[in-house]
Amino acid sequence: MILDAQPDMEVVAAVADGAEAVSEARRLRPDVCLLDIRMPKLDGIEVTRALAGPGVENPMRVVIVTTFDLDEYVYGALRAGALGFLLKDSGPTLLIEAVKAAASGDSLVSPSVTVRLLQHLAQPKIRVPAPLNDPLTDRELDVVRLVARGRTNQEVAGELFVSLSTVKTHLGSIQRKLRVRNRVGIAAWAWESGVVS
Repeated sequence: MILDAQPDMEVVAAVADGAEAVSEARRLRPDVCLLDIRMPKLDGIEVTRALAGPGVENPMRVVIVTTFDLDEYVYGALRAGALGFLLKDSGPTLLIEAVKAAASGDSLVSPSVTVRLLQHLAQPKIRVPAPLNDPLTDRELDVVRLVARGRTNQEVAGELFVSLSTVKTHLGSIQRKLRVRNRVGIAAWAWESGVVS
């Protein structure tokens, strides 16, 4: 009801379970798929992996909305390819913003979840990330650091004194080199590798 009430949004399908979510999403190709974590047949993480996970050609944009604030769900969903992760008590404004962000290829994660996620990623790791086959340039590392700190493309462009299209070009190159699908993957790599602390 919240999303259908928006003048620039249309709900194209509502489904009863995860298996139906996968088939309807593949059939309808919506701009954004909004999923719960707990669904019959396939859970939200399995559905996300099927629609947006590694190896999926032409991945879809997925946002998870759930009442279950468990770290295993957050990490599982984001690693499976979700662009957003919201708690149902986040409110309608954040829900609308998360769908809009996903539609434009950006990420939005509930603030309380973001804090925990960053604390987890910032903890010292024993393992050292494998070296990249194609290392990031200094400018790409500048972009990575800003993305990891939550800056939008426009803010990155402003801080680095480059055009928006240049930022988008850098992001595409970074995603290819890191083998990640989105800004969440870039930020996770930055925190896990110690590029940002």
